[in-house]
Amino acid sequence: MQPKRRILTGITTSGTPHLGNYVGAIRPAIAASRKDDAESFYFLADYHALIKTGDPARVQRSTLEIAASWLACGLDPDKVFFYRQSDIPEIPELTWLLTCVTAKGLLNRAHAYKAAVDANVSGDDDPDAGVTAGLYMYPVLMAADILVFGANEVPVGRDQIQHIEMARDIGQRFNHLYGGEYFTLPEAKIEENVATLPGTDGRKMSKSYDNTIPLWLPASDLKKAILGIVTDSRAPGEAKDPDTSNLFAIYQAFATPAETAAMREAFAAGISWGEAKQKLFERVDAELAPMRAKYEALVADPARIEALLHAGADKARERSRPFIETLRRAAGIRRLTEASAPAKADAVASVALPVFKRYREKDGKFYFKLESADGALLFQSRAFDAPQESGQVIAALVDAGGDVGAIETQLRPVAAQEGWAANMTAISDALAALRADMLAKAAAKGAG
Repeated sequence: MQPKRRILTGITTSGTPHLGNYVGAIRPAIAASRKDDAESFYFLADYHALIKTGDPARVQRSTLEIAASWLACGLDPDKVFFYRQSDIPEIPELTWLLTCVTAKGLLNRAHAYKAAVDANVSGDDDPDAGVTAGLYMYPVLMAADILVFGANEVPVGRDQIQHIEMARDIGQRFNHLYGGEYFTLPEAKIEENVATLPGTDGRKMSKSYDNTIPLWLPASDLKKAILGIVTDSRAPGEAKDPDTSNLFAIYQAFATPAETAAMREAFAAGISWGEAKQKLFERVDAELAPMRAKYEALVADPARIEALLHAGADKARERSRPFIETLRRAAGIRRLTEASAPAKADAVASVALPVFKRYREKDGKFYFKLESADGALLFQSRAFDAPQESGQVIAALVDAGGDVGAIETQLRPVAAQEGWAANMTAISDALAALRADMLAKAAAKGAG
């Protein structure tokens, strides 16, 4: 029997859920949780929220609202792992274990940190002004969230792919440094067909733009918010373009195909904006009204949600507790009466590694190639005039480890063969192994 895929989703508890969260994350994730071929993990990322807000009341209230939202929308805590991040003490402990094998250069390239530094520099401020260690270490905490439960897939938007790649890189480094396959390496799952709702002003619905429609507004307030959606000046009777309409995009996310087709025809026939907004309100309210009553009952009973979260944490910790003990022993954090593990140098020597091969051709030029442990060609370089030039590129690649962005930066100008980018996963894995091997040997030499 095939093991079930493990799918993990985190929800940061820093705000109130809105229609965009429902359509883009909650609804599709709950549908996926009902599949029999997967184990689903959903957690409230309250530690992550501390990076985004310093308001304790907001974090607590958001935790209540988000938990109640997922439960009201149909998440069954008996069939999934539903827990609060801060109730799993193995996550911060794993964060530290991973911190100790994570290259600072990898964290320097994290998008959020780089964006904060770039904003400071452009404003003639100190590069690290307002940058906390929490923001800098955010990718390691996210890696711990993912790796602690062996997630195979992490549904993310394209802007989050880097965090999954970094989790893979960090997991690979630990695996190689301590000579075992401790961590499952996750894959980013991009949901291309999941809708991204426009906000009331036409931009992506986001708390950052203050253009959201809160998910659980009373019907009268929901109608008022929908009436506030920006439309163009086309009059009743004048044909309207559904493909450029914010209002139509939201309607389509809630309507059936038949209802969407009918609304498209109504747009072509010149429906008034007021009538279109009324139809949108009726359609959205029809879907949310039954769940709204459940949500209000849940929010009014925080003790019930607290009990469900604790039960979920207990179930999740049946996995995380023994796993963190394995990782502790791997790192040497064990009782003095326990037998020692084999010397790391012996473990390193037994691992088949990819190799760089440098050579000179009859044309007098210098080349290098990267081969896997079984001899498969992963990358072939162009010609260099001097051996030092190829050596510098190789050194930069090894230093990059498994960082895809840094590897591509080095390889693009020196690529010789077509299609090398298709090997990027294998190249990344090979370089992560070489980097970890180098660090392990350096550590073993220092210990000796």
